[in-house]
Amino acid sequence: MPAPWLPIEVEQEPLEAIPVLNGWVRGTLLLITVGLVAVFAIAAWLNPYESDGRPRCQETHRQMGLPPCTFYEVTKLPCPSCGMTTSFSLLIHGDVWNSLKANAVGTLLASFCLALIPWNLACAVKGRPFFIWSIERALTRVIIIFLVLLLSRWAIVLVDIWLNGSK
Repeated sequence: MPAPWLPIEVEQEPLEAIPVLNGWVRGTLLLITVGLVAVFAIAAWLNPYESDGRPRCQETHRQMGLPPCTFYEVTKLPCPSCGMTTSFSLLIHGDVWNSLKANAVGTLLASFCLALIPWNLACAVKGRPFFIWSIERALTRVIIIFLVLLLSRWAIVLVDIWLNGSK
């Protein structure tokens, strides 16, 4: 014989569980924050302008002693991330328009990373994520969105080159 149904109290709302971040997750958020601060310090140190004052569109990474883009050297076409360093540097120098022209997805990524710095710090201090329930799910979505945007922008650049012959 089944147990009798117990009366349900309608007045009591279920409590929502607030996810708690483990110590290693909090430490990782702090390390990511230190890395992002370093990236933006380098972006501020780089000069995203030519000697005549015109903003660069790419090749700013060469100031760090890095080699030219291998993809560009081989194909004579820009790679999906061409202009990303320049975009970060222009944004940090306050030149939003030219940052968007260098690589609009780079500008979005830099803006996202700038917003991520205080978010990481707040989550690490409080021990819980703000505005999201799962860091893993949010990170997966962000990566997919940025990859789609990056590849879409690259497709537009390649089509423009093939149609207009410009780089």
